[in-house]
Amino acid sequence: MDHIAEVRQFLKQVLAGRDDRQPFTDSTSLFLSGRLSSVDAVDLVVFLEERCAIDFTEVGFDQSKIDSIDAIRLLICAAGVSR
Repeated sequence: MDHIAEVRQFLKQVLAGRDDRQPFTDSTSLFLSGRLSSVDAVDLVVFLEERCAIDFTEVGFDQSKIDSIDAIRLLICAAGVSR
């Protein structure tokens, strides 16, 4: 499974845990729209650090960088992470 597929699956699980089963696309805002909370952001950051080897001490944290699948894809590419 590639990184984006893993991220999608992770986000589906997090949303389901919040009883949010509404569909989302790669461009859907998840944090700025209020669907996910700051606690969920911490969980996602830890997931991205562990699964995608993204070092947020190097790239810096900005919630807009993880607000959608598209934003996460850009973050992964910018960090030079391969599958």
